[in-house]
Amino acid sequence: MADSLVVCHACGREHGFQGQLPRSSVCEGCGRDLRCCLNCSFHDETAYNECAETSADRVVDKERANFCDYFSAASAARAGSGATGSSALDELEGLFGGDKDD
Repeated sequence: MADSLVVCHACGREHGFQGQLPRSSVCEGCGRDLRCCLNCSFHDETAYNECAETSADRVVDKERANFCDYFSAASAARAGSGATGSSALDELEGLFGGDKDD
């Protein structure tokens, strides 16, 4: 029985696992790497190196498997959201008038 869950950042499929998620794990639905930055709870596009864990080494390709010791599977809501921040920007432009030439 699985004690942890990771949700694929690409297709949203849920995968159960026990202990540490192996680096070689791939999504059964789309074949993408599961132990990658985009599936990690520390992934934060607004943070330095896009990682909220300040001690982690820089990872250039966030979609590929890596050897980061700080990997922690993101929650289903976080991983499946696919939020890029563009909707927040759209809301701000709506509030403040977008492209003004001052």
